[in-house]
Amino acid sequence: MSVGSIRVSEIFGPTIQGEGVLIGLPTVFVRTGGCDYRCSWCDSLHAVDSAFRDQWIPMSTEAIWHKVTELSGGKPLTISLSGGNPAIQPLGPLIKLGHSQGYCFALETQGSVAQAWFRDLDILVISPKPPSSGMLTDWGQVDHCLQLAAGGPEVALKIVVFDDTDYEFAQRAGQRYPQIPLFLQPGNHTPPPPHDDDARIDIDGVMDRMHWLVERVTTDQWFTVRVLPQLHVLLWGNKRGV
Repeated sequence: MSVGSIRVSEIFGPTIQGEGVLIGLPTVFVRTGGCDYRCSWCDSLHAVDSAFRDQWIPMSTEAIWHKVTELSGGKPLTISLSGGNPAIQPLGPLIKLGHSQGYCFALETQGSVAQAWFRDLDILVISPKPPSSGMLTDWGQVDHCLQLAAGGPEVALKIVVFDDTDYEFAQRAGQRYPQIPLFLQPGNHTPPPPHDDDARIDIDGVMDRMHWLVERVTTDQWFTVRVLPQLHVLLWGNKRGV
């Protein structure tokens, strides 16, 4: 891969942002390939597992931008930088180019890799992975991400919750960063295999977890947190590219 090129798994949209602080907002997604984590319940293995590296396309900033503007009809909207972990890609020049044409940029990362260009984002979502993921959160690295973003983007935390242990993890995160808006979402326990984006999804099970999560938050009088579904899961299940 040439210097400055970006590994891209897929570019799609416009569609709506399905979760978190920008839920419902029309968005074009640039999903990068590669990740430094391997969560047990990952719903985007096609952009994470190196076994699918041959499907990731090295693209220049200009090539990505051509595709984005083609999809958006040249009308500025929000671009979501996702993955995998987009923080491992050289996305600074893309953000600068997009801003020059009136587009906004949101990025979601687990907070394991900090980049100076975080400060140039419009929205930075840090999504520390809870115990059910099988990963360990380095809070020092999360702090570093926040330090580099200081004075720049709007920042939010988003945590996926599957069980009581994850919920307690989210509570500790909220206590650590009381000044940052925190979003909780129920986990999808039937994520798609990489080759089947039409795989069965247990919507009833996801909604049961959503009800449980709302009840936990209200019973605990945790009134500073927001509980949201994955809207795209409710609308399209495990389908990709929407």
